[in-house]
Amino acid sequence: MAEGGGGARRRAPALLEAARARYESLHISDDVFGESGPDSGGNPFYSTSAASRSSSAASSDDEHERPGPPPPPGAPEGQESDEDEASAGWSATLRDRPPPRFEDTGGPTRKMPPGASAMDFFQLFVPDNVLKNMVVQTNMYAKKFQERFGSDGSWAEVTLPEMKAFLGYMISTSISHCESVLSIWSGGFYSNRSLALVMSQARFEKILKYFHVVAFRSSQTTHGLYKVQPFLDSLQNSFDSAFRPSQTQVLHEPLIDEDPVFIATCTERELRKRKKRKFSLWVRQCSSTGFIIQIYVHLKDGGGPDGLDALKNKPQLHGAVARSLCRNAAGKNYIIFTGPSITSLTLFEELEKQEIYCCGLLSSRKSDCTGLPLSMLTNPATPPARGQHRIKMKGNMSLICWYNKGHFRFLTNAYSPLQQGVIIRRKSGGIPCPLAVEAFAAHLSYICRYDDKYSKYFISHKPNKTWQQVFWFAVSIAVNNAYILYKMSDAYHVKRYSRAQFGERLVRELLGLEEASPAH
Repeated sequence: MAEGGGGARRRAPALLEAARARYESLHISDDVFGESGPDSGGNPFYSTSAASRSSSAASSDDEHERPGPPPPPGAPEGQESDEDEASAGWSATLRDRPPPRFEDTGGPTRKMPPGASAMDFFQLFVPDNVLKNMVVQTNMYAKKFQERFGSDGSWAEVTLPEMKAFLGYMISTSISHCESVLSIWSGGFYSNRSLALVMSQARFEKILKYFHVVAFRSSQTTHGLYKVQPFLDSLQNSFDSAFRPSQTQVLHEPLIDEDPVFIATCTERELRKRKKRKFSLWVRQCSSTGFIIQIYVHLKDGGGPDGLDALKNKPQLHGAVARSLCRNAAGKNYIIFTGPSITSLTLFEELEKQEIYCCGLLSSRKSDCTGLPLSMLTNPATPPARGQHRIKMKGNMSLICWYNKGHFRFLTNAYSPLQQGVIIRRKSGGIPCPLAVEAFAAHLSYICRYDDKYSKYFISHKPNKTWQQVFWFAVSIAVNNAYILYKMSDAYHVKRYSRAQFGERLVRELLGLEEASPAH
């Protein structure tokens, strides 16, 4: 059990300053644990649907759990449970453990010149050879389509400058937040004459009709993302080569907002017609910069390349997603933060063998609790004081039950159970906690703020086809990653573009209205 209130108060100023120093760039706060509201609910993981929100929200178990049953008459209290837990390897005797060693220097792998343009950063991820392939595949699809359904006299083969302009028009919707890209050519609020003059609306609609990344299915292809998978693979390779992440990373579903103007103005019929997404998008994200290191797309219906469609149990499914996202992380001593639906003893022990360490929020209702001691998953009849905690250990694994207006449980093999931290409160100093809890709150609150800001710049165009939805989400992530590299480069100190200004500049360069760097 943690120290009494007097000891905690005496140590609070020193802990507070130490926490601020550790997470100065992350602005550690207790928002993750719901300090702003009367309950202890919070949401360190933003989600993309009501179903996933319920599986990933961080909440205390107080409202749903009751104290454990009383022991049998005549039996010493807790004896049976303690014996079972001891035989499973869990002990209340804690021992220190050093943090995973990490000597790599994170950040961009390439030094960009001070005069680098928005296009230069974007083409680190979507270079001309990728765009030229889109040109070839689009023209191939148009030819085959017309052979089958009749000639289209108004069609002319698309060129590379037209393909860049096509992407520019789509990316412009992430800045203006208009529901339809065709609004550019209208006379309404979202019209933009300077952009509209580059290409006619009729020509844009023709390219949109035939646009493809992969025109035809190969005989070896069986999964539903074959039309976009080569682009996702290329994007992944470019993410890997352009950026080295920090030690701390987060697995989650990024926030993908519906356009607020559309939702506010559309009719009920239009809302009903809007199809629910048939996929979920998961990422591994650098918690120091927000750079998205890896993307994973899971199709909710139909077969997938990894057989995950057969997994109906959510913790099993999310555990398999986590394994896929961590495939390239082995042997690097990364620390991965996870939400309740991913956190499990089995997964964490498996990843530890690959030198990947974890710290995850645990929920007895949402997590796979196999192998965890029952005494740590039930709440005592009398709530402890805020900041009090219990810890049990098995090998390098620590199971923490920490109280702050509710019980919060964490599973970690990345932090010593003997190291103390503090959750900084906006008004009254801090609440003592184990270091793992402090780290979780710091990194997850940073990612929440990142998602709040950058989800506003996802491309607003909403196609019906799943592969096109995935493609435009991936392009949106590429633009956000490009801006992160721009902010970390010397070029930012020359122009200091905001995210919106960077996007506007990129759109104009793609449309040929502004000159990019001499390299282009």
